Amino acid sequence: MQKITDRWIIENTRGYWKPNNIMLRLMEEIGELSREINHQFGEKPKKSTDKNKEISHEIGDVLFTIACLSNSLNIKLDKAFQYTMKKYDKRDKERHR
Repeated sequence: MQKITDRWIIENTRGYWKPNNIMLRLMEEIGELSREINHQFGEKPKKSTDKNKEISHEIGDVLFTIACLSNSLNIKLDKAFQYTMKKYDKRDKERHR
């Protein structure tokens, strides 16, 4: 995912934004995902003027933005995820049973 994102950024843009700008974009994408979840599962129905969006598409936008942030900071997502899973295995193994 990070390699595909990097290739797209190189071929289609002038480069990665500054990390703080990517973070703001991530918050925007999270907001769009939140709105769609709320429309489909929450108490707030859609306005008749709102377009239907797929939750999976909104998650895809969030993942792309996280890949951009990670790439711009030279963070390998697979390593970050492995660290988190080890932490959860150690700290929370019996917590949610």
